[in-house]
Amino acid sequence: MKKIAFVGNYLPRQCGIATFTHDLCEAVAEEVADGVCQVLAINDTPDGYAYPDRVRFEIPQNDLPSYRKAADFLNINNVDVVCLQHEYGIFGGVAGGHILELLRELRSPVVTTLHTALEHPEDDQRSVMNEIAGISDRLVVMSRRSEGILKDTYGIPPDKIDFIHHGIHDIPFVDPNYYKDLYGVEGRSVILTFGLLSPGKGIEDMIKAMSEVVKEHPDAVYIVLGATHPHVLRDHGEDYRLSLQRQVRELGLQSNVVFYNRFVDLEELKQFIGAADVYVTPYLAKEQAASGTLAYAVGAGKAVVSTPYWHAEELLAEGRGLLAPFRDPEVLAEQILRLLDNEVERHALRKRAYELGRGMVWREVARQYLGSFASAQESRASYPKTIGLARLAETEQVELPRLNLAHLRRMTDSTGILQHAIGSVPEYQEGYCTDDNARALVVVLMAEQISGELEGLRDLSAKYLAFLAHAYNPDSGRFRNFMGYDRRWLETEGSEDSHGRALWGLGAAVGHGGEEGQVAMAANLFGQAVGAVEGFRSPRAWAFAIIGVHEYLRRFSGDSEAQRVRRILASRLFELYRRNADAEWPWFEIVLSYANAKLPHALILSGQWMQDGEMVQAGLRSLEWLAKVQTSPEGYFSPVGSHDVYRRGGHMPHFDQQPIEAQAVVSACMEAYRMTQDVKWRTEARRAFEWFLGRNDLGLSVYDFNTGGCRDGVHPDRVNANQGAESLLAWQLSLLEFSQAPTSD
Repeated sequence: MKKIAFVGNYLPRQCGIATFTHDLCEAVAEEVADGVCQVLAINDTPDGYAYPDRVRFEIPQNDLPSYRKAADFLNINNVDVVCLQHEYGIFGGVAGGHILELLRELRSPVVTTLHTALEHPEDDQRSVMNEIAGISDRLVVMSRRSEGILKDTYGIPPDKIDFIHHGIHDIPFVDPNYYKDLYGVEGRSVILTFGLLSPGKGIEDMIKAMSEVVKEHPDAVYIVLGATHPHVLRDHGEDYRLSLQRQVRELGLQSNVVFYNRFVDLEELKQFIGAADVYVTPYLAKEQAASGTLAYAVGAGKAVVSTPYWHAEELLAEGRGLLAPFRDPEVLAEQILRLLDNEVERHALRKRAYELGRGMVWREVARQYLGSFASAQESRASYPKTIGLARLAETEQVELPRLNLAHLRRMTDSTGILQHAIGSVPEYQEGYCTDDNARALVVVLMAEQISGELEGLRDLSAKYLAFLAHAYNPDSGRFRNFMGYDRRWLETEGSEDSHGRALWGLGAAVGHGGEEGQVAMAANLFGQAVGAVEGFRSPRAWAFAIIGVHEYLRRFSGDSEAQRVRRILASRLFELYRRNADAEWPWFEIVLSYANAKLPHALILSGQWMQDGEMVQAGLRSLEWLAKVQTSPEGYFSPVGSHDVYRRGGHMPHFDQQPIEAQAVVSACMEAYRMTQDVKWRTEARRAFEWFLGRNDLGLSVYDFNTGGCRDGVHPDRVNANQGAESLLAWQLSLLEFSQAPTSD
């Protein structure tokens, strides 16, 4: 998980969600030190805020097009997961519905933190929440009551919901007297409420309660810490704060109630909390699902008195705090006095609160969020979200794009074809490999044969053939595979698969080459290298080699050594099938992994030319089964993903889907069609071919019509923007294979 984006309010904007988003983002960033955490901030003012570098994109709250642009920004940056902070009031539109424009276009998995869960929503609020819940892969709540509301009111499955506490900073458990001298309240009983000041916080009830508290504790002081909420200040000025100050004067509490009208930083906030003997949240709304200020106080081990809103009922349960009814200053005062007068009870309550808080520190919360992010990725892998282009109708015939070699030429230099690309730009530092140069040789030979054009193709085939010749190590009789951009080999011996692919490329050069010098060179090198495969153990290496042998035998059908190698490898492959296949799993191995269709392809070829009917039937049967398990219920090609292997009796991994899987099926099915003339095989080849053009799990084209390249795969949330050689060659081989098929019955 390398890129994580957070969407919500962000500091220095003054609000609780801005603080929460900042703290969560920073905590997650600490846990993924090698990753990138970035923020898309919602602005409630035209000028925005002086954000830190963490904020990469700003969304004006009421500007609908900006939400769509934000989705494009996230998509093009290939973000691994998006963590949305949801509160109806921070987004524009009816019931904050503008955020849906971002979510609808977003490709990444989404984890939404719900700061509010309404038990009795209005119709617009319910509609927005239902769609957010449907798009989100995980929903995070901070109270068990919210969890129940999501299930009962909105019908959200419990297994989609994660309960994670509101995070807190790790504040030491200290004696309040340690900090009191900082604020001139040493020797006094300190009662604290902090947070942005606005109606609904119940401060007027607490001021009334202070009239009773000071009768028993004349030295008690109530500190109201926090600036007036910016929206209240904008719409009503300081009317609310002034009304509270008038109330204080009327009750004669000027020496017992102190207002600190400012937004304090974290360090000063810790000091204020540390100085409090009792912390109070006298809020008026029962439906409050989360309170960051309450979480901070509990986590710091404060003795808390609160009204019984949902979050307070849960955090203060089991003797971690005391509750007082809404709008009841008399009981509020009684509970405060109870704690001030009973030091033993107060300290026991503090200790229980502090112990709960150890599991709420941001470090632990961040780890839980990372678990939720991972679950979201897994969920998206199992249930991908179709986005962007609409899927092609199953009955619609696809017009074949013309063969475009522009990206092939871009990826090829004087040495050969480079392995990888960043976007459509060759990535030099990854160098070259024999695998890709062998496939590139097959592509240009097929292109020359089908198109009849020679200009430039012979030069390309000469480069790729020269690379294979240089890759061959006569000392070991094996091909090296990986070469750095400095033309230094990175190994003395490559994989068995790369050797098999090299034989495939050389065999094609012999069977289809039109220039005598190239054919002679390829035949000589093929003869030197083919014997090594007898000692190989990889079934796919056998298959690549078998296909190469058949290409070679097109020109030199009487070569007894090539026939002998074919017979040995085909017999091994057939024996592997007979040993592992049964009615439910007619396959060569107990797993499906990569380039799977090459195995039945090789068996079909061998059985056909060796006149072995059982071998042919085994190849056709296994290919038919493979096509079936890789066809979605909706009828499009959905190959085994590369994230894991598909084990017999297990679950098939759907992602990441690689172009080589589609190409292998196209080639195998076209071979089956040529041999049997059964149109079902052409249909299966077309199904796999159209995966490249958008008939896939995402409904997005993997082929890039602009560059002529092919994107590197299909992820649960997006196509991979990079256009490396393997993907390009898989596309071009598929196009060339399919171009040879008749277009109608």
